[in-house]
Amino acid sequence: CNGCQLFGLLGWVPWRGIAPASQPRFAHNTSGRFESRWVTVKVLSSTAIMFKGMEELVFGIHLDHGEGRLHFPDAAIRRQVEADNMTPMVYVDDHGQVTEAYPFNPNGSPGGLAALCSPDGRHLALMPHPERAFLPWQLHYLPESMKDIQASPWLKMFQNAYAWCVK
Repeated sequence: CNGCQLFGLLGWVPWRGIAPASQPRFAHNTSGRFESRWVTVKVLSSTAIMFKGMEELVFGIHLDHGEGRLHFPDAAIRRQVEADNMTPMVYVDDHGQVTEAYPFNPNGSPGGLAALCSPDGRHLALMPHPERAFLPWQLHYLPESMKDIQASPWLKMFQNAYAWCVK
């Protein structure tokens, strides 16, 4: 998540050349505290290379951050980012619905946004930690129907990155 915050500050997401005052960034959680918890997210259709073939996945993931709220100083940039499918992941409630409600959305990001990517999908700023939730023993909860899995659906992100690199 520190890399995620840095991508925003450097202007790698959503795209280069945005004036610093208008640059989307990750700010302090609205709860006012560090959040370390298991949340449920949904992968949206996006340009993100790492999420290819994962659209509509709703699954649990771990997060740890004090500055995870995606802040858009310029509403026009947020509208363009959403229209151009550069918001690949959102926080959802127990019914799989996008939410801004705490604790489902632990940082207060508008529209439940949990990630931001570049137009070409190469840069991904992701607040939750999929690297902490790809082996079954790392998962806080698994439906009974998934108790025998060898790896969680988050492993696909890393397989996608590998496939893109060797291509």
